[in-house]
Amino acid sequence: MSAESSDPGHGHSPAAWTAVIIMLIGVIVGVFAFWFDQPWVVVGAAVVVVLIGPIVGAIMAKAGYGVKGPKYQPKGH
Repeated sequence: MSAESSDPGHGHSPAAWTAVIIMLIGVIVGVFAFWFDQPWVVVGAAVVVVLIGPIVGAIMAKAGYGVKGPKYQPKGH
């Protein structure tokens, strides 16, 4: 193995966590809205929230909060 790793970092960054939390909230709202037979507008809004998650994550990664960004500080395990 080489000393240089091509490991992308497994998404342990503020950008990745923010994207996942936003998408998780959208999925939870969408499932409950669908389950409790709410108007389709609520389900559609939840889908939009899920689609916004990766966009916010990409913006944060470009702002330096991604795995290889200058503002990212890895935590020891």
